[in-house]
Amino acid sequence: MNVLGMPDEDRRLSPYTGYTRQHWEAAADGLLDAAWRWASPRGAFLDLPGRPSRSGVRSDGLEAYARTFLAAAFRVAGAGGDDPYGRLDRYAEGITAGTLSPGRDDAESWPLILDHDVQGQPMVESASVALGLRLTREWLWDRLDPATQDRVEHWLRGALRHVPAPNNWYLFPYSVAGFLESVGRGDAETARARERALELLETWYRGEGWYADGDGRAFDHYNGWAMHLYPVLDGHLAGKTTEYGSRLHEHLESFGYLFGGDGAPVYFGRSMTYRFAAASAIGLGAVTGYTPLAPGVSRRLMSGSLRYFLDHGAVGDDGLLSLGWHGPHAASLQHYSGPGSPYWASKAFVCLLAPADAPLWTDVEQAAPAEGPDTVLALPSAGLLVQTTRADGIVRLHNHGSDHVRPHEPDAAAGEDPLYARLAYSTRTGPTALGNVRDNHAAVVVDGRRSARRRIRPLGAGQGDGWGWAASEHKPVFGSGPPMVPGLRVESLTIARGRYELRVHRVTGAPDGARIELTGWATGPGTAPESALWSLYGWTGQDALRAPQGTAFTRWAVVPRLTAEVNGTGLYAALATLTADPEPQADAVEAVTAGPAALEVRWADASTTHVTFDPLAVTHA
Repeated sequence: MNVLGMPDEDRRLSPYTGYTRQHWEAAADGLLDAAWRWASPRGAFLDLPGRPSRSGVRSDGLEAYARTFLAAAFRVAGAGGDDPYGRLDRYAEGITAGTLSPGRDDAESWPLILDHDVQGQPMVESASVALGLRLTREWLWDRLDPATQDRVEHWLRGALRHVPAPNNWYLFPYSVAGFLESVGRGDAETARARERALELLETWYRGEGWYADGDGRAFDHYNGWAMHLYPVLDGHLAGKTTEYGSRLHEHLESFGYLFGGDGAPVYFGRSMTYRFAAASAIGLGAVTGYTPLAPGVSRRLMSGSLRYFLDHGAVGDDGLLSLGWHGPHAASLQHYSGPGSPYWASKAFVCLLAPADAPLWTDVEQAAPAEGPDTVLALPSAGLLVQTTRADGIVRLHNHGSDHVRPHEPDAAAGEDPLYARLAYSTRTGPTALGNVRDNHAAVVVDGRRSARRRIRPLGAGQGDGWGWAASEHKPVFGSGPPMVPGLRVESLTIARGRYELRVHRVTGAPDGARIELTGWATGPGTAPESALWSLYGWTGQDALRAPQGTAFTRWAVVPRLTAEVNGTGLYAALATLTADPEPQADAVEAVTAGPAALEVRWADASTTHVTFDPLAVTHA
């Protein structure tokens, strides 16, 4: 059902997706029209239906206002101020009403911006309000009366005077300060907010275009829709050339591979209900010129992502973005997710800042990186390994460096985050929910207690011609009983080539009676893609387990598993696949030889992979 009023496809200009600039404009218009049906009387809140977030319905209403305002701002600014539906008038009335008496418990007053651990969500939304005002300055801000401008400034300065969360949140006051300075209201307070954000951004930069989201090792989609977007867009709007643009360029060299042939981004990290916001960095690169991607490739990636979610039910019959992935999916959500949260997808509409005659819109679409030759790409800075296969368009991301554990948190803290703790993620599968069997996980079982993977220490990554590897280690953590076993450690190694994943694990310090388990990809029963896991060395048992809560991709899932006993030190190797390619796979390996700290795998094509530990070394010839 075409609830957003999308125009007919254009397969001449866009042979891969059929989408053009007109489709992007129509998507923005349709989403805005549907959301505004839920506006408060003066438009300060968009009180969308659905479960509230932990911040409460007032914060949620502001969230929907601010995030849709960002979409409207990109839409109007990209059209040179043309606003035939009068949207900016409605947003102007809303911001006037919302800032008249902030903090009051009435129908229109916005909540105050306080510290992140007190009432922090409005700080997030202040950045969207500020960017929206900056983008539409001559059509909205400049037309507000001076008293209203003063009240808006006073509300926004709450973001400068309170403590953000210790991660990408520091870019919210940065963006607020950038707007205030752009309208002649800068001072020492705005300057310090910007300096502090950029100081932290430097400490979070890890190389190869990748930032950690804070002081730990959380690498995820916040790289594109936050860490790159805010500083690069700020520079673009100010007409400045900055080093942040060159970092975006480098980021897109690898990030362009994280979209499958069907348009889906790799499902990893938190806030995945933001959906096609994952394409915002692609669009920003095209708008600013900080991109290695040809214009036709950029549009194919952006439009492929937008179309993927529209075709898979992300927008309901009411025209609203649901809380979930395809459609509603509660297990995908975080405690901060409310009905307005999915509208961070508005960031993807940054692409509309490219004028209609820009190559981004006039060049013919070209194939996405994942639609080219099979590729294995190692990212040592983040400890990630990207694997793409042209035959089925699947992208797999092997995780040997990204976790969600802050430096001050102990390794032995209870629990894990499925969005970061797994060995691998893809464009066609999601992690299983807590309480279900863990997919893509190597667990040590001691006295019936199964371990979790929390803090991940990367051991290295590299690539050769048609193959690549990444490795890490972790100390297993147990949710009941003693949280850790002294001396227990698991080293994990993934070697990718073609559609195959050679997974090698070495366990050291295992107590008597312990077992090791390895699981593969979680997929729906009898559906493509198929998940398989074969024992190559050390494993003695094989079965499959069910995940009744399924994943973001399937209502319930099946997970293959290998098992074995381990006492002291043990070395184990398996071959895993996630593929829609029907060709035989089980005979890919001819022979395996191994010792206590070395492994050699001879493949069917006569090539050989050799792995040694102490020190770790990987070769393939």
